[in-house]
Amino acid sequence: MSLSAASARAEWVKYWHLPPIAALGYSTSSLHVYGIGPFLEPLHQEFGWTRVQTMSGAAIVSVGVALASVPMGVLIDRLGPRRIGLIGVLLIGAAVALLGSATGTMANWLMLWAIVALSAVSVQAPVWTSAVASRFDAARGLALAITLSGASMAAFVLPLLSTWLVGTFGWRRAFIGLGGIWALALLPPIFLFFRGAQDGGRAARLRLQVATDMLPGLTFREALRKPALYKLMFASGLFIFSVFGAVVHFMPILTGSGAGPMRAAAAASLIGVFSLVGRLCTGAILDRVPGHIVGAASFLIPIPGFAVLLADGGGGAGYFAAAAVFGLALGSEVDVITYLATRQFGLRNFGAIQGALLCVIALGAALGPLAAGAAFDQLGSYAIFLGSAIVLLLISALVMSSVSGGAKRVELRAPAEASAS
Repeated sequence: MSLSAASARAEWVKYWHLPPIAALGYSTSSLHVYGIGPFLEPLHQEFGWTRVQTMSGAAIVSVGVALASVPMGVLIDRLGPRRIGLIGVLLIGAAVALLGSATGTMANWLMLWAIVALSAVSVQAPVWTSAVASRFDAARGLALAITLSGASMAAFVLPLLSTWLVGTFGWRRAFIGLGGIWALALLPPIFLFFRGAQDGGRAARLRLQVATDMLPGLTFREALRKPALYKLMFASGLFIFSVFGAVVHFMPILTGSGAGPMRAAAAASLIGVFSLVGRLCTGAILDRVPGHIVGAASFLIPIPGFAVLLADGGGGAGYFAAAAVFGLALGSEVDVITYLATRQFGLRNFGAIQGALLCVIALGAALGPLAAGAAFDQLGSYAIFLGSAIVLLLISALVMSSVSGGAKRVELRAPAEASAS
C-alpha cells in the first residue's frame, strides 16, 4: 500500500462519520431551492403571482448569501463551523416554515424571504466543507464529494416531499411541514457528531489558530491577486446561472408539456439521484485527474439535457434523460470548485476564499431562475433561456479548461518556509 493510500485509509478510519453528517447539514441549504417548485402553481392560483414574482423571494436568498459569503467565511475560520452549523439548521427550518404565513402582498413575501436569506447564510457549503477539509487531506476529494452530496439528497427527496405535503395539507401547512421535518430530523445527528478540527474550547481554538497561520496556502489578499480565482468565479457563475435556472423551473417545464404533478416530481427527483452519482464519481476522479480537466468536462454534461428540452419540451422519456444529465452536472460543479480552491490556494484562509467563490455562485443561482421565469412570463416559453444556456455552458467549459492544474498550480508554502527561502 502506498503512503498516500495508507494516509487516506487512516483518515477514513478516524473520521468516517464526519462527511455523511456534514452532508446532512449541507442538505438544509437546498430547502428553498429544490422544495419550491411544487409551490409555484398553488401560489399563482391563490395570489395571481407571476413566476418572476414568486421566485423573486428565492433571489433575495441568493443575493444575501452572496453578500455575506466572505464575512461568514472569515467567521468560520475564527469560530469554527460547529456552532454556526447548529444554529443555522434550526434557523433555516423555522424560516422556511414561516413562508406558510404569506399574506399575498409582495412586501410581506419579500420580508419572509429576507428572513430565509439571513438563515441560509449559516448553512452554506463553507460551514460543512471547512470541517471536512480540516480532517482529510489524502482523501479530500472523496470526502468533500460525500459532504456536498447533501444537496443531491435534498434534490431527490424535496420535490417528492413538497409535492406530497402540498397535495395533502395545502401549501401553507406544507411550508411548515417542510421546514419542521428537515430541521428536527437533522439536528440530533449534527449535534452529536459534527465537529471539525476548528471546534473545541478556547485553548483548542488558540492552538488551531497558530496551526492555521502556519498552514501552506495564500492569504485572502494574495488569492485576490491570482487570475485562477477569477476564472473559477466566472466559469462557475455562468454554469450555475444556466443549470440552476433550468432545475428550479424543471417541474413547471414538465407540467407545461403535459406531465402530471407526481410524474414531474418523480422526474425532478432523478436530478438528486444522478447528482449523487456525479458527485461521488467526481470526488474519486479528482484524486486522480487534474481538476480543471474534470471541471471542463463536467460543465459540458448538461448541454444534451438543454437540447432535449429545447427540442420537444422533454416529452416522453426525454425529461428523465434531461434530469439525469442535469443531476450529473450539478453533482460535479461544487466538488470541482471546492477541490480546486483547496489545491490552488491552500487551507490557510479556505473559508474566506471559498466564500468569495460562493458569492458568485449565489448570484448565478439568484439570476438564473429569474431569467428563466422572465423568459416564460414574456414569451410563454422557456425556449430562449434554454438556447442561451447552451452557449453559456460552452463558454464556462472553455474558461474552466484554462485554469492551471496539477503540477502547474500555485506553489503553496507555509509562512515559515517562505520567510526562510
